[in-house]
Amino acid sequence: MPKTSAESTRFDPATAYEAARLYYLDHATQADIAGRLNVSRPTVSRLIAEARRIGLVDITIHRPEDLRRVADASHADIAGRLGIRKAYVAEGDQRGHEGAGLRGPVADALTDAALRPGDVLLLSSGRTVYELSRARVTVPPGLDVAPTVGGVSEPEAWYQTNEIVRSFAEQAYGRAHFLFAPARPSARMLATLRDDEDFTALTAMWDRAAAALVGIGAPTSSRSSISRHIPAQGDELQTAVGDVCLNFFDLDGQPLEFDGSDRMVRISPDQLRQVPSSIAVAVGLEKVTSIVGAAASGMFDTLVTDAVTASAVADYLDRRRN
Repeated sequence: MPKTSAESTRFDPATAYEAARLYYLDHATQADIAGRLNVSRPTVSRLIAEARRIGLVDITIHRPEDLRRVADASHADIAGRLGIRKAYVAEGDQRGHEGAGLRGPVADALTDAALRPGDVLLLSSGRTVYELSRARVTVPPGLDVAPTVGGVSEPEAWYQTNEIVRSFAEQAYGRAHFLFAPARPSARMLATLRDDEDFTALTAMWDRAAAALVGIGAPTSSRSSISRHIPAQGDELQTAVGDVCLNFFDLDGQPLEFDGSDRMVRISPDQLRQVPSSIAVAVGLEKVTSIVGAAASGMFDTLVTDAVTASAVADYLDRRRN
């Protein structure tokens, strides 16, 4: 059978490069690459082999102990750049796989927090913490688990903080404490809540927590999902690069308020800063400025992310510094 024009270019460096890029960087299958390059599947295998032969692809095999040393150094580097105590970095790109991908590093961070039975663990709302609540994270046993924000009446599961708390408490064989309040109650409801013993007992836990596990929200202008009580399109939050526990901030970590924010049921930034181990979780390129702003705000001292996000944060900080 005569070769097609596409088949005849199989040893062309540009075509070999494209095949290798799709295979190694975009994680495309050989069948997908064949369709995109209009070649046969065996040709894709030869193109990838040719890319390795002529030096377009450089594969390095590391001993496990060497890889651990490199990982420890990179984790310390991103923590130092952000001015936080510690970072835990999962391999690769975990966006879309936050539960399974971050489960191990989150468990490590909670273990390092040296929590004991009876300690208070606080949880935020948000997609990442929600996914972790479903991923069976190894949590120290016997904890009192409590929400940091109101979430009653939210239509989306990841803003239902009581359910997130219930799931984590079950995993930790601990006690779940619930906050029966929306994120932003009316002035009349808030006055009633402040007279309620259960409400005041729950919010008092914010001042004696041993650890917090919180998500870092993306810039409000880019989000397709947010608490229904947040005026994401309002002028007040147009410079917001993210939030932690519905406390919004700009790139320099300065707080941003909005009409009705004085009625928000949420832990305050000062209370978060007083938590001995405040662990923030975030992955995705859209979270780069969010992580930088949140670190500047001081609302967390430990970060759990992935390698792709950590690298993008480092690049962003380098560009900003220069």
